[in-house]
Amino acid sequence: MPPMPPETTTQQRADVIHNIGYRHYDGPRLGRAYARRSLFSQSLRGAYGLGRSAKSKVAPMLLAAVMCVPAIILVSVTVVTKGDQLPVQYTRYAIIMQAVIGLYTAAQAPQSVSRDLRFKTIPLYFSRPIEAMDYVTAKFAAMASALFALTAAPLVIMYAGALLAKLDFADQTKSFAQGLVSVLLLSLLFAGISLVIAALTPRRGFGVAAVIAVLTISYGAVSTLQAIAYDQANTGAVSWIGLFSPITIIDGVQTAFLGASSAFPGGYGPGTGAGLVYLLVLLGLIAGSYGLLLRRYRKVGL
Repeated sequence: MPPMPPETTTQQRADVIHNIGYRHYDGPRLGRAYARRSLFSQSLRGAYGLGRSAKSKVAPMLLAAVMCVPAIILVSVTVVTKGDQLPVQYTRYAIIMQAVIGLYTAAQAPQSVSRDLRFKTIPLYFSRPIEAMDYVTAKFAAMASALFALTAAPLVIMYAGALLAKLDFADQTKSFAQGLVSVLLLSLLFAGISLVIAALTPRRGFGVAAVIAVLTISYGAVSTLQAIAYDQANTGAVSWIGLFSPITIIDGVQTAFLGASSAFPGGYGPGTGAGLVYLLVLLGLIAGSYGLLLRRYRKVGL
């Protein structure tokens, strides 16, 4: 009869507990607010390539420099010629430089959200004490803040130069404040639209192309239709056509409420009544973009 297996020895080996060094976490539980702030900070830094490779810093820093160089030139001309006003209004600067703003937005909005979608890390975010609203709020705020920094920096340069040239302090301060309000609204609108577009695809290249198409094609189409309406002496239609492009919506709002001169053909910007429609459309697009992002990430996070 064969000997019985050494059950006692096998049982003893199976019952051995190995200490591999895991320890219980006894630190502070920082919660949703800390996670939201961290995500905001990371996304804002990433919009300028900070904390990433040197290659990632080239495009945003170059575009930021391109935004500021014309402002430096304008200030230099005003100081040297001792002019009594700046060559370009604060509210007009972003309209002139909208191509650069569009390129920056198209490059950085997909960078902010596409990688999380591509590598399916969204559920990992939501496994922590944050929700879809926290993620969307942090990303939206970071993108809007990055755009505000991009568009406000040249205005600060112009304001400092105006004071250096000893232009009227009260007048320059009022115009500077109006310019800041204008670029704040622009930043919120562009951030919302670009993030919604970028969040539809995990492919960063597709997101870049789609954002450029929406911002550029819409502006080109609206400008063309406005020029046709102006040539046909249909000046009333010029202002209403402007409702179909993000940058012309900003132009209409600042023309109606911020004392800006309109870039529309013939200067036929909206009056107060039409300006209210522009403002409602602007606020509706910002709120609608946030709502669409929230709906998108509630679905993606499942």
